[in-house]
Amino acid sequence: MVTLTIDGRQIQVPAGTTILDAAAGLGIKIPTLCWLKKVSTTGACRICVVAIEGVDRFMTACNTPVKDGIVVTTMSPQLEKARKKTLELMLVNHPLDCPVCDAGGECDLQDTCFALKVDRNEYAAEREPLPIIYDWPLIENCSTRCILCEKCVKVCHEIVGADAIEVKNCGDRSLIGTVDGKPLNCDFCGNCINACPTGTLISKPFKFRGRPWTFDVTRSVCAFCSSGCQIDYHSRDGRVERVTSSDDGFNRGNLCINGRFGYAAFNSSGRLTEPLLKDAAGKQQEVGWDQALSTVAARLKDIVSASGGTSVAGIGSPRVTNEESYLFQKFLRGAVGTNNIDSEARLGYFPAQLIQWRMLGYSGGTTAMDAIEQATAVMVLGSDLKAESAGFAYRVIRTATRNDAKLVVAGARASWITPFANAFLQYRSGGEAWLVAGLNKAILAEGLENKAFIDADTKEFAAFTTALGGITYEQIAEASGVGEAELREAARLIGANGRVAVIYGAEIMRSVDAANAVTGVVNLALLTGAAGTGGAGIYPLDEKNNTQGMLDMGVCPEYLPGYHDYAHAAARFGADWKVAVSTTPGKDLFQIVEGIEKGEIRALYVMGSDPLHFMPDRSRVLKALQKLDLLVVQDLFLTDTARLAHIVLPAASGAEKSGSFTSVDNRVQCFPRAVAPAGDARTDGEILAKLHDLVSSVANITAASAEELHHEIARLTGLYSEQCDHEGCRMGRAKNRPALSDKPATFAPVTPAPPARRDGAYPLSLIVGPVLHHNGTFSTWSDNNMAVAGEAYVEIAPADARKAGITTGSAVKVSSSRGSIILTARVLDAAPEGTLFVPAHFREAQVNLLTQGAGNTVGIKLEKA
Repeated sequence: MVTLTIDGRQIQVPAGTTILDAAAGLGIKIPTLCWLKKVSTTGACRICVVAIEGVDRFMTACNTPVKDGIVVTTMSPQLEKARKKTLELMLVNHPLDCPVCDAGGECDLQDTCFALKVDRNEYAAEREPLPIIYDWPLIENCSTRCILCEKCVKVCHEIVGADAIEVKNCGDRSLIGTVDGKPLNCDFCGNCINACPTGTLISKPFKFRGRPWTFDVTRSVCAFCSSGCQIDYHSRDGRVERVTSSDDGFNRGNLCINGRFGYAAFNSSGRLTEPLLKDAAGKQQEVGWDQALSTVAARLKDIVSASGGTSVAGIGSPRVTNEESYLFQKFLRGAVGTNNIDSEARLGYFPAQLIQWRMLGYSGGTTAMDAIEQATAVMVLGSDLKAESAGFAYRVIRTATRNDAKLVVAGARASWITPFANAFLQYRSGGEAWLVAGLNKAILAEGLENKAFIDADTKEFAAFTTALGGITYEQIAEASGVGEAELREAARLIGANGRVAVIYGAEIMRSVDAANAVTGVVNLALLTGAAGTGGAGIYPLDEKNNTQGMLDMGVCPEYLPGYHDYAHAAARFGADWKVAVSTTPGKDLFQIVEGIEKGEIRALYVMGSDPLHFMPDRSRVLKALQKLDLLVVQDLFLTDTARLAHIVLPAASGAEKSGSFTSVDNRVQCFPRAVAPAGDARTDGEILAKLHDLVSSVANITAASAEELHHEIARLTGLYSEQCDHEGCRMGRAKNRPALSDKPATFAPVTPAPPARRDGAYPLSLIVGPVLHHNGTFSTWSDNNMAVAGEAYVEIAPADARKAGITTGSAVKVSSSRGSIILTARVLDAAPEGTLFVPAHFREAQVNLLTQGAGNTVGIKLEKA
């Protein structure tokens, strides 16, 4: 520890602490313009100068480390004069255009001038304004306002990892520009806007929308990906006009394009604002809520009376709140009498969590994602982090670049994270389970397993190692394309008895041999100790914001809320709901489609989901939906599924309701309503509560308030405490789930399935997955997102393109055994030969015409269109 004196007060701080941070520890605020806590220091603005006794010049507090015994003065007439002169020099070339500058009222430069009383300037220069850059999507760059603090450059490099902008030129012609001099082509996360202390970088969609003090600001939780970022909605006249995030929050103010700009979807002209009812001619007509809800209730009761509750099924949504998911399953199980309830999580995330639950005793992440930053090694398996859950991406970048953690990345495709990796294991699509088995085998071969953890907290280790012994490196290399030397190198990077984090995504959970791949990943987390109390965690990723919470609430056929099985808990839930809950598990997503085809399921209730988009084998699903006696869709938009519906109920967005979301690392966060629902739309909870009362034989069984509802959830599920841990919120929060359950974790033997042979008629592999500029189909309703990524495409390796006579921009026909689609080609050097990629977000592309089963990979052929 180092002892020093600041403004006459003594303080002890760790060696290496800056004077700025030491002063903050005493509550002393030193003004600064270029300092940003979350990035490395620059010392460019010189506003934070302080005097140190015995030093003949002023020192910058932001990047001067403390020394034992020094005496520091942070405020004096001389220091004030120096700071004022520095500001005056900054203002020589800074346009005083505050009346038309979007940063007016929240400009750090303006605030600092006010605080230091800089109201005139004795310096002058002949101004030659730098050009304003208007041709960047979403971001406008007024270089004349720039004070060259470099915060935007540092955020882009150190946090986002995009390296899209830099300081160009020298002297008074210096400006922030793109690395290649072309229009900006980056993540468009807008974190540079958030960091800018002036009006240099501004949000184009927000430009001239209003002054900051004219908006209502509501602290909330992002309704896009599963990172659970804390945000602020800025709203006026019933519209969200901007989203920001505070650097003091869990995500340190860092957002992705969806979090910062995706709010435009809330204001989309495509929003449903009135209920729709299909008339005798098959045309959807606007009707009032009373008619719509009474029609739904009457037709459901008729079908249940004639065919029983099991003739009804429901498909839930990872977009709605925990409370609304709970009401959805309660309505179906309690009022309708069916356990036929599932969601798109069936395609990967939920089966993976069933495996985690069996092996570890918990689902979702071990602990909050900030534990990743304490890791000595991180493994990212089968995930494009920015595309699936950007908050995790920022944590991984930070620990790899600032904490010198070793990073091992395994994927079928190179992504933005590849340059950060110490080792990149590029496997063949379909070889995921073999690759993970190879990593486990290499760790054992190198003697790098966490023996203390394995001996104390796990079982079935011998069976696991015996099964691995029956797999050879030759088999692994043939199936995955990754050899023994690469696997051993990765194992050595992960190291022995360090603090390891394991992150896995859709390529693992939706692979052709997903059960073995996921089991292998969990084995890997046990082998390295990542899943133990001394590890940095295991984290399954999902693209949608509340998939974990939806499953916690029982939106699945296997379990009641809280993962309680029917045999032991149906009577307890039924007693509370005053109904008889069936003890027979319901049908899953694929069985629901089969049930419709067989006539066993006559009615389907779809909430916040579009099966015609996300389910494989689109043609089959379309025929099934058209066969239903009753299709009810509750959504924000007229999706392809909604266009088929007999009744459409307009729902509210995440900004238009209150409740809670659960991120994949098991943080439960509550939020209030920011604006009223669009038009005459209603929240999903309000709709479900009303329908429950109309359909149920038990009167007034739904909770009267959100607080009462949450107490009901807490009482029956055991997932939550009764009181939130933040002031002013009466909702619940997740209990601290232990790194392991009370029972030892269980290793599971793995024998990967033989690699599938490519069909000669369909010799190429196609991966369907997420990309960083979108989140599900929700963001495709945002004009902001569509401005930077407006259409589907297919990524093709140069060798495959040459064989087909295709170049970038060509229209190509992609065909599988199920169907064909036409897309625009993008020939990329980084694309793996033999494997193509198509983003999953765009409705018009109908890429699920090609797919079948739960996997995200299919054999295809490629032709000129």
